[in-house]
Amino acid sequence: MKHPRNPFTHAIAAGEKQVGFWISMGSNIGAEICAHAGFDWVVIDMEHAPNNYLSVLGQLQAFEGAKTTALVRPEWNDPVVVKRILDMGAQGLLFPMVQSVAEAEKAVAATRYPPRGNRGVAGSTRATRFGRVTDYFERVEEETTVLIQLETVSAIEQAEDIAAVDGVNGIFFGPADIGADMGHLGNPMHPEIWDLIRPTAAKLRDMGMPVGTLVTDRNMAAELLNEGFTFVACGLDTALLSKAADELVADVKSKST
Repeated sequence: MKHPRNPFTHAIAAGEKQVGFWISMGSNIGAEICAHAGFDWVVIDMEHAPNNYLSVLGQLQAFEGAKTTALVRPEWNDPVVVKRILDMGAQGLLFPMVQSVAEAEKAVAATRYPPRGNRGVAGSTRATRFGRVTDYFERVEEETTVLIQLETVSAIEQAEDIAAVDGVNGIFFGPADIGADMGHLGNPMHPEIWDLIRPTAAKLRDMGMPVGTLVTDRNMAAELLNEGFTFVACGLDTALLSKAADELVADVKSKST
């Protein structure tokens, strides 16, 4: 058995627009509902969602066979956590709150086997189809997506150096945390935030580095893709469900008075 191709890794390298979604419910059923919606990529979130290793495993299984690439955001840039997520078969990782070149290098190293990194070696894992993938060690590095998340003004000031780290496949801007760092807590669409992000993204694109983000405004998501962002997530499962539930009950109550 050969190592499966990760379409997302190759798509962003080729500059192909990729529409994404956030998986935050901690539910394999919720993940399965979203798996065949047609998103190019999703992030199964461990940082701000009630996930543990077993719940992440169930959600990865829900995306098995779908055309959507399932990435995982670990709760921190921790090589032990990364090792376990990769052994579970995640196709890539989004590393939160990377603040320096050294931290980006640490993230990449956690996804690489020695001598290029420090990932521990295990043979019979879900990632290798329990030993059946015969070229796993040769192919995993080129197929695994490594995304680095910039979430502070300081990190953005170092964006070009961080993007130059060997093994980084894409840079992801976190507008909510960037906004908080700028004094705009709770207002990730504030113009000052995007006045900082947009020119930095342009510089990275000029370097040939794919850039992405998460916004819940679908028009803004399309706008960013059209201006050169390569991968943009346009919503969260929790937000979508809560909004639909609120609108449904409000509509029925308004018509039953």
